[in-house]
Amino acid sequence: MTMGKSWDTHCPFGPWITTTDELAAPGALDLETWVNGELRQSAATSDLIFDCDQIVEHISTAFTLEPGEVIVAGTPSGVGLWMTSQSWLKDADVVKIEIAGLGTIENRVVDER
Repeated sequence: MTMGKSWDTHCPFGPWITTTDELAAPGALDLETWVNGELRQSAATSDLIFDCDQIVEHISTAFTLEPGEVIVAGTPSGVGLWMTSQSWLKDADVVKIEIAGLGTIENRVVDER
């Protein structure tokens, strides 16, 4: 999933970083995504194909991980439904993502001309 989220300007995250000791259940966080107010995804980190521990274990076999580094892991289920509907993001769309207990991030899509 890293390539799909690694292009310049394509990996917003926030509104802050939270350490695992501040979360009761980091492996079971509810996540919702809206586009222009329409709910497009409702899932949880427990729906990931590989859980967070497996991802860290796998990546650390090839890379030295340092405190504060961010691992881009993809997304839980739900994205495939709107991808197949051909409802692609376009200029001026507003994407809002909320992870329960962590916060919300909202960004406007800008067409790169």
